[in-house]
Amino acid sequence: MGECLGLYVHIPFCRSKCDYCDFYSLAGKEDRMDDYQKALLRHIVESGAVARSYALNSIYIGGGTPTWYGEKRLVELLRTIKRRFCLSKDVEITLEANPDSVDVKMLRHLRRVGVNRISMGMQSGNDQELCAIHRPHTYQQVVEAVAAVRQAKIQNLNLDLIYGLPGQTQESWEETVEKALDLAPEHLSCYGLMVEEGTPLAQRVARGETLPDEDQQAALYLWTVERLAKAGYEQYEISNFAKSGRQSRHNMKYWMGHPYMGLGAAAHSDFGGRRYSFVSDLDSYIQGMLQGGEVVDESEEITRRERGSEYLMLRLRTVHGIDEWEYRREYMMNFEPLAAKLAEFEQRGWARRRGRRWQFTPEGFLLSNQLIGQLLELQENATLGGTLERIRRQKQEET
Repeated sequence: MGECLGLYVHIPFCRSKCDYCDFYSLAGKEDRMDDYQKALLRHIVESGAVARSYALNSIYIGGGTPTWYGEKRLVELLRTIKRRFCLSKDVEITLEANPDSVDVKMLRHLRRVGVNRISMGMQSGNDQELCAIHRPHTYQQVVEAVAAVRQAKIQNLNLDLIYGLPGQTQESWEETVEKALDLAPEHLSCYGLMVEEGTPLAQRVARGETLPDEDQQAALYLWTVERLAKAGYEQYEISNFAKSGRQSRHNMKYWMGHPYMGLGAAAHSDFGGRRYSFVSDLDSYIQGMLQGGEVVDESEEITRRERGSEYLMLRLRTVHGIDEWEYRREYMMNFEPLAAKLAEFEQRGWARRRGRRWQFTPEGFLLSNQLIGQLLELQENATLGGTLERIRRQKQEET
């Protein structure tokens, strides 16, 4: 068996759509679930034939709200994946869930077909804040859903939280984090609220509704990093914290540049040296898969220079950071301009150097988009260089 592969399956159906969400998701389309399932199963069969030389070591079923899709469909989906793909013995199978659409019976059945990790959208421990973003559940339902996960003997749980919500204060955010810690998840994802164009939240802001400003969000974030460290959670990416050995294997594939295949409407892939995505339209996807039409929306071959840019963008989101020798060796790029800029960041407290590796500090993570943008601009102007012979000479000089 060859290289390991990640598989993402997109379930676009939701009970209701949250005000901040700009993912491809649909509410009120339950009558199309059966047709989507037929299309998705065909997609699995066709893709499994292409990926025969790979072993799946992570499967991530996201959405949308996969648990709204129904237990029977999810079981059928997973059984088909197991028949059509080669799975590693320790495959991590994550299912996204909302607290209002899970119960012990469903979770037990899903565990029997391999689900061993749940990623639950808690978002807040404050019912007023949940209502403000039109989440379809209460905090008490979160407590009950977590209990159901544990009763189903699923031992790996992530809780999603959002800071910067309408009406949120430092005190209410701290209370949310403490409530989440009381539930003892193995993993926490803490995201800053993003106001995405075209969402109901963006319309509310345009009408004058105020949100916590950048300074307030920064204070919430830095407090969170410190508090979760004290609680035994290791930060391994800007927004992600885990107990030892509980990092999300699937998300690490994105950040570390490893191959993954996406199935379903609007799903993205990085596989076979190409990056491609499928149509973000339910009817077009179903028709294309069932009638032999085109379902690929965009497809491009990725150049070495583009891979180098991705390396900077994705690795600097993680505590692993970037390795100077690896960058030179893999992408044949001149690192000196980047090293000079990173040294500037270090003086400002935004980055740190450990041997040949550079990584952002928590303060640097807050500014990561701007900082990475500066590095990418330098890379664009860099000349190709750094042959293997040059790398060997540099290693000899440094040792």
